[in-house]
Amino acid sequence: MNRFYGHVFGARRPVLVSTKCLLRHLSTSRAAMASKDPDSFYVTQPIFYVNSVPHIGHFYTIVLSDTIKRYAQLQGKRTKLSAGTDEHGLKIQQAAEKAGKEPLAFCTKYSDKFRALQSASNAQDIDYIRTTDPKHFKAVEHFWNTLVERGHIYKGEHSGWYAVSDEAYYTESQIEERVDEKTGERRKYAIESGQPVEWVSEVNYKFRLSEFRDRLVQWIESNPDVVYPEIRRNEVLGWLRSGLEDLSISRPRSRLQWGIPVPGDSDHTIYVWVDALVNYATADGYPWASGPTFFPPDVQVVGKDIVRFHAVYWPALLMAAGLPLPRRILAHAHWTMGSQKMSKSKGNVVDPFEVIERYGIDPIRYFMIRNGGIANDGDYSSEEVVVRYKKDLVGQLANLASRCLSDRLGADFGSFAKIASRQQASVDKRDLELRDTLAALPDKVKQQFDKSEFGRGLGYIFDALAVANKHISDNEPWRLVKNKEDRESQARLQVVLFYSLEAVRIAAIMLQPVMPDKAGLLLDHLNTAKQDRDWPKAQFGSGWTDFSSVSAAIEKPKESVSQLFPKLA
Repeated sequence: MNRFYGHVFGARRPVLVSTKCLLRHLSTSRAAMASKDPDSFYVTQPIFYVNSVPHIGHFYTIVLSDTIKRYAQLQGKRTKLSAGTDEHGLKIQQAAEKAGKEPLAFCTKYSDKFRALQSASNAQDIDYIRTTDPKHFKAVEHFWNTLVERGHIYKGEHSGWYAVSDEAYYTESQIEERVDEKTGERRKYAIESGQPVEWVSEVNYKFRLSEFRDRLVQWIESNPDVVYPEIRRNEVLGWLRSGLEDLSISRPRSRLQWGIPVPGDSDHTIYVWVDALVNYATADGYPWASGPTFFPPDVQVVGKDIVRFHAVYWPALLMAAGLPLPRRILAHAHWTMGSQKMSKSKGNVVDPFEVIERYGIDPIRYFMIRNGGIANDGDYSSEEVVVRYKKDLVGQLANLASRCLSDRLGADFGSFAKIASRQQASVDKRDLELRDTLAALPDKVKQQFDKSEFGRGLGYIFDALAVANKHISDNEPWRLVKNKEDRESQARLQVVLFYSLEAVRIAAIMLQPVMPDKAGLLLDHLNTAKQDRDWPKAQFGSGWTDFSSVSAAIEKPKESVSQLFPKLA
């Protein structure tokens, strides 16, 4: 087999790379540059570190990413959602040793818990990646070799402050000295994460990160929403403008055995973040023979604490490998309790499995998305969950639907298409506010949902439902129904019921990404055909067309609307 020496500068021995391997790298790069299908939409979750059990922050990330995916589906996109667990690194190696377990068994135990949370969260159709999967090993090795062949990796001595918990190096300007609350000793900590650091000097492979500073700045400035929200965008630009140092991307095997060996040099282990970031390509079948199906990601959901890795290191690595860049990095805020950071030592952590069991999956999904923060931290409290449950879901949504769907009022769905058509041309002044509110609602909500500001969009939906509830109270259909012989009263009754149920229908369509099960049941009660539940059908009056032809196909739910949100224990 023909071989040549790869240029890994400073290596103690040459790295052998086959000509066949090089050609495969080049063909993969060409294939990756091909445009993906414009109807495809790829959402990624960060892969979770398996050193502990899932918490409420993980749950929020899962629900947020699933909401984004489902919203894209409502707009006719073919979607992909990737998730998984990050299982390599010194922190895992040390945690497994402390637990007296083999690393893989230790990782599997926690990976299974995170997989269970994905299922309990009703996050569907997930490509679940573990960094210990054989296919991921191959992807990481291929990615590394591509960087080598393109001249972006060299070998050199690296010294710096290293945080084991973050698996990251920090510069002098990124650390501070303060007193350890437990021991009373003065120690150095990373300012960004608050984790303790230690001084490390070792010979490592390094990535020429510094060469990509200007390209990264240009990328972010040319794409104003590529890092969102703005506070994170400005944070990233600040880091870039202050200068970038080359990045250490390996650890000596003598210190870190639990990880993927550097191809051609088994004395070194690939840096855990390089290993982890490649998962987003692995999930779409990297390395590609004929081009990606979904890559690059359209939205990468991450916590604000890991934005540096995703908005600086990741795009720089992709540039170096000749691969397309993510369309958007959504760095959401964290959760607090009583405005304090959650921690086991404070006893204020929240078990996501417990709250799902207590409130039901759709109500707690609604709370998390409504109250969760994108730019600012969300504050969790059981009292606030109950308020949202009773005020919004029961009081505004279910109550409106239940009143209007009662057999006593006799809503005539078959007349609603004609009523909707008439309301477009001429509207009674008693209905004007609600008609205009509902007509404007989809565009207002879409503007927020497009930015992943789902909490704001939900606020608009429930503001509209409040207008609808006032409308039905003002127009008193329970009085109109008593005038059986008065044709004008009976006609007015159906108009009033149309407006109320149109508000429910429009709201339910737009609530599907957040509360897929409950919203679906509401639409079942309204006899809304499956093909009439996508986003365009949220337009005022559009959902009742051809009702008579599909009504027989919709099976009425067994539980009544009043049972959608049962009384909390």
